Amino acid sequence: MKKFSIGDVSRILKVKRYVIRYWEDSIPFIAPKKNNSGRREYTDREIQILFRVKHLLYDNKYTIEGARKRIWLELRPSNLDLKSKVAEIKSDMLNIWAMIKKD
Repeated sequence: MKKFSIGDVSRILKVKRYVIRYWEDSIPFIAPKKNNSGRREYTDREIQILFRVKHLLYDNKYTIEGARKRIWLELRPSNLDLKSKVAEIKSDMLNIWAMIKKD
């Protein structure tokens, strides 16, 4: 599974790094692991959640609290079957996009 640095995520989402760190503090579903040197490593799933947070905040004008509640509802177990399939497709798309950007 590919891991992304906060710089990579910042470029993908087109937001500043401090914004991503703020979202991490505010939304418990975003919890990147840190490598041996202490740098954050984001998974595809965390990037998908960050995309959703950005959409809710910037496009739908949610507050951070509203976005947190909305994501909680979307990630409830009853919604995971369809959500996991969509997440898998998004993950594949992100990987393809990352490979294209490298070239």
